[in-house]
Amino acid sequence: MLAQPHNPHKRQLLFGGLLVSLLSLCAALLIGSVEIPLLNVIQHLFTDDGSIHDQIIDQLRLPRSLSAFAVGGLLALAGCLMQVLLRNPLGDPYILGISGGASFAVLVGMLLNIASIWVTPLAFIGAICSMLVVFAIGQGTSSQTDKLLLTGIIIAAGWSAAISLTLSIAPPMQLPGMLFWLMGDLSHALSPYPALLVLCAGLATALWLAPKLNLAAFGLEHAASLGIQPHQLRLQIYFLTSLLTAAAVSIAGAIGFIGLITPHLVRLLGGQDHRILLPVATLLGGSLLTLADTAARTLIAPMQLPVGVLTAILGVPIFLWLLHRQPNR
Repeated sequence: MLAQPHNPHKRQLLFGGLLVSLLSLCAALLIGSVEIPLLNVIQHLFTDDGSIHDQIIDQLRLPRSLSAFAVGGLLALAGCLMQVLLRNPLGDPYILGISGGASFAVLVGMLLNIASIWVTPLAFIGAICSMLVVFAIGQGTSSQTDKLLLTGIIIAAGWSAAISLTLSIAPPMQLPGMLFWLMGDLSHALSPYPALLVLCAGLATALWLAPKLNLAAFGLEHAASLGIQPHQLRLQIYFLTSLLTAAAVSIAGAIGFIGLITPHLVRLLGGQDHRILLPVATLLGGSLLTLADTAARTLIAPMQLPVGVLTAILGVPIFLWLLHRQPNR
């Protein structure tokens, strides 16, 4: 194995990621239609006095902010893995149709009134089926990476059509909820602990794979010459990315751009080594979605905006700026 590059900014990046995460969670707890002072927020986190403020913090803001952080971290981590697998900075579960496959499967479950316990398994089946189709069609040419990306975009368009068909035949009573969930909705995400558990397990697995991912970033053929088994690594990334995407989609619907722009931002800060890129991107992705969800529920309160719309509005100019900074990549 090659020696991993030394990153003098490793501790600073990790500390910065942790600090941004803490600040974003504090902002989510403080900001809302009901103003609660900081000292009272801290008090309500550790005591239960049964007041309305205590219920707002413990039953609404805290679970929702943790859910947003978990979903953002899941999407950012999945984006990092996809970009290694494709060796392309445009790799992202949303763009490649993996989120679309998971969303379609969940919408079909909603249409059939399947119990909520089956939402995550359905999303996982849809995500992994979509990924397998993309990579089954997109391999086998000299320009494999470009073909994979183009195939993913076409598959995403196909899932979009299938989703539109599903919505067109949905009962009128179900349609508003399905539409709002599809655009990204965390209003019903009141149990963050399963998502946080998946995030921790996924991050631990990704960090275990980090030395191999550093080699795979130069190409799977190069990694194979250094003793890495490309087929095994590819399957591991397939499975892990599908699981991360399914967990995110089953909680909050299809949310784009978090998995696309977050790895770029971390690399701009010097986080090339995947041992630092993966945890910092996870923290930053969680923070970005937490802040976006805070804005979504407060900008026009008491009405709420779909958080997926805000991430797209913010993600498009940021990604264009990133492309402008690196025109030769």
